[in-house]
Amino acid sequence: MEHPENDEAYKGLKVNKGVADVPTVNPYLQKRIRKSFTPTEYVDGILDGNITILSQAVTLIESAKPEHQQVAQEIIERCLPYAGNSVRIGITGVPGAGKSTSIDAFGMHLLEQGRKLAVLAIDPSSERSKGSILGDKTRMEDLAREKNAFIRPSPSAGSLGGVARKTRETIVLCEAAGFNTIFVETVGVGQSETAVHSMVDFFLLIQLAGTGDELQGIKRGIMEMADGIIINKADGDNIDKANLAAAQFRNALHLFPPTNSGWIPKVLTYSGYYKLRIAEIWEMVDEYITFTRENGFFDWKRREQSKYWMYESINESLRDKFYHDPLIENRLKLVEQKVLENRLSSFMAAKEMIDLFLENISGNQK
Repeated sequence: MEHPENDEAYKGLKVNKGVADVPTVNPYLQKRIRKSFTPTEYVDGILDGNITILSQAVTLIESAKPEHQQVAQEIIERCLPYAGNSVRIGITGVPGAGKSTSIDAFGMHLLEQGRKLAVLAIDPSSERSKGSILGDKTRMEDLAREKNAFIRPSPSAGSLGGVARKTRETIVLCEAAGFNTIFVETVGVGQSETAVHSMVDFFLLIQLAGTGDELQGIKRGIMEMADGIIINKADGDNIDKANLAAAQFRNALHLFPPTNSGWIPKVLTYSGYYKLRIAEIWEMVDEYITFTRENGFFDWKRREQSKYWMYESINESLRDKFYHDPLIENRLKLVEQKVLENRLSSFMAAKEMIDLFLENISGNQK
């Protein structure tokens, strides 16, 4: 008997049959499990403009697993001959400047011109949890619905140099997939601007007006990198403030030395939310691209960027080999403890570890 409690001896007590447990695994999940492709299938899918395969290939690039990296590098090498045919634009600005909203407006304007757009957004990761929200798509509502737009947020994961390298590799795949305009949005803080500047053709700085002392936004480093400065939220009661801020930025630009390209950066006002004067901004970008192509700076900059990333890749590769060396891993904690106890200086500790690493390499080569 399934329930002895239902026996005549237990009148007044009845236990009904329970409800069967609901399976914890979605029965339809098997149909949705991501298929693993060969490198040839990845490349063919990317060249055909398959967004799903492109997304999976980008995931391989971002993966830290050695087997994923090996496949990713093969895909990149095979896509390289089909890359380089886009205009790469870096977009930066302080948090709250309206970068994502502006990108949504810019992107829709470009799609109306028949362009294909890829947006690569570098999202800051939490120092505590190491996680990222990756919510840029929620502020790009119009672009997210367009078939000719590809939006890919990537976590910085505490390593701006690392994510910047992966972003550069992602650009190669997006260009091979037929996207002729690439936006790279920075986290808007620290050294991310320098990293992004080293992989784009045009660097756009978004500023705000009416938030206090506009001169606080005029920082020499970022201003020198900018090819164009645009003042957002120039609408309603804020128009006069935006025009005043634009005048201040123009005056500041006159104090800087001439740019290597020979281009004089422009300062424009617009409203990303209300989509006002968007066309003027892209006339400026197109004018810059034409100007630099004609004087040879465009191609020269691309070559310099390739050289820069070669050395960056060497530096990162050496760093990874150092920290994953078994001998270094075993000795590092001991040396670290000596530094914490003031028995060894930081500089001598670093020299000791590097000498050990080099000796180990020399010994293995003999």
